Amino acid sequence: MRYITAPWRAGYVRKALTMKNCIFCDALKGRDDRKAAILLRGRRNFIMLNRFPYTPGHLMIAPCRHLGDFERARPEEAAELTELLRLALRVLRAAYHPHGFNTGMNLGHSAGAGVAGHYHLHVIPRWNGDSNFMPLVGGTRVFIEDLDTTYERLRPLFEKETKRRERAGR
Repeated sequence: MRYITAPWRAGYVRKALTMKNCIFCDALKGRDDRKAAILLRGRRNFIMLNRFPYTPGHLMIAPCRHLGDFERARPEEAAELTELLRLALRVLRAAYHPHGFNTGMNLGHSAGAGVAGHYHLHVIPRWNGDSNFMPLVGGTRVFIEDLDTTYERLRPLFEKETKRRERAGR
């Protein structure tokens, strides 16, 4: 059996387990989407950058309502999450030209959720050969861009898609 490790996330996960506030609810309360790394606000869900990404363009889609159990999501919340996933895949494909994607939810602390009280869907662009020896040997991740650059790259694409959706009546 092969194990994949992510030692650079240990500090974040330990901190997340003791957080008193919800990072998603805190991001929504603010009016500065750039500071909060929010790329798009939907009616029931929103898209934001992951501040501790696995790859450039690592996004999260979360409901606006604080909710830990995906099974308790209202049908319209789940439907919009799916719609925003499709939108995020389109935007990331246009911006980064990845070879594939990982998408998924970590539901509960034992499943790896850093924020277990507010479910969220990870969308991670992937490229052939994007894993290398640095995390394993050096405990270091190498990124081609910082979060500000990622935000500047993606926000206009999400705005363009939002306007297109509004014209289509969605």
